[in-house]
Amino acid sequence: MIGVLDSGFGGLSVLKGLLKELPEYDYIYLGDNARAPYGGHSRETIVRYSEEGVEYLFGKGAKLIIVACNTISALALRHVQNKYIVDGGLKGKKNILGVIFPACEAAVKATRNKRVGLVGTKGTIESKSYETEIHKLDPLVKVFGVPCPLLVPLIEEGWHEKPETKMILKKYLRPLKSQGIDVLILGCTHYPLLMSDFKRVMGGKVALIGDGEVVAKSLRGYLAKHSVLKKGLSKGGRRVYLTTDEPGKFKELGEKFLGNKMGEVEKVAL
Repeated sequence: MIGVLDSGFGGLSVLKGLLKELPEYDYIYLGDNARAPYGGHSRETIVRYSEEGVEYLFGKGAKLIIVACNTISALALRHVQNKYIVDGGLKGKKNILGVIFPACEAAVKATRNKRVGLVGTKGTIESKSYETEIHKLDPLVKVFGVPCPLLVPLIEEGWHEKPETKMILKKYLRPLKSQGIDVLILGCTHYPLLMSDFKRVMGGKVALIGDGEVVAKSLRGYLAKHSVLKKGLSKGGRRVYLTTDEPGKFKELGEKFLGNKMGEVEKVAL
């Protein structure tokens, strides 16, 4: 079983890509909506929340966990990989993967003028994780990051179609437009729900890099190289949806992220 961990709804956009690219596997999704968004918390708090989510998913039978949250990937991924996989003696048997490297790889391939924009939570932008990964691939690429702290709370409240949200988004993107970027990384898994608005504001000449599709294609390549782990993943098309908040709300907004109907949603405590 493949686990997908997020602070809320956003990781469903990653799960959507996984279900399209690798539908044969069983998936268990955990959204920690009760404590979302993670972006404004301290690194220590995010690490603790991440440990709780990882332990829960491994306890439910996940062999591979996709951290479908940019904030966790930026601030806690290395920690949980070391604690549970390296130090825990699970290397080759289980693993925990993030969403940052696949997006960086896609951005470096897509840029023509080596000017890449990045939007995300305050924690993600300040971590410089995207810049680090991009510069490993191409040190000449300039990265322009803009924190967008209001977007996740607005999306979590179902305000993604409100004019106020569109106005705030336009304001956030203004400095990036002036930098002449030709690629924009949506460094938060919530943001694909605003994809049409990003396209409208940035125009057709700026390529938008989201998480879902690039993560799914990257995972297919990863599994091709790790046959032992791949063989341990259960198949059958089972889908399990878990949230730490109210299941009805999770299902209502979650289906918009997923682009499809969900089955039963269970409330859990971490």
